[in-house]
Amino acid sequence: MANGNDEAVGRARADLASRLGLSEDEIGEASVEEADFPNTALGAPVHDEMSGMMMTSGWRIRLAARGKTYEYRADRDQLRLYDFKGKNYKI
Repeated sequence: MANGNDEAVGRARADLASRLGLSEDEIGEASVEEADFPNTALGAPVHDEMSGMMMTSGWRIRLAARGKTYEYRADRDQLRLYDFKGKNYKI
């Protein structure tokens, strides 16, 4: 998936723009920080997903659009959208 957080941020920006019907230029980067998550699903499992219960290091990516902030979680292997309209999504 991602070799680093720059690629993860780019994929997150493209995904959010698509979900909101905006251009990628309209998506701002609020913050990107290293984070440790409680499981291999990065603390954002999708419905009925099983995940390994082990600390997983990655990035917490916060993007801004239309006055709201959206959170993505990523590691070198995956990207997830956290709590978007009450659900988590694996991108």
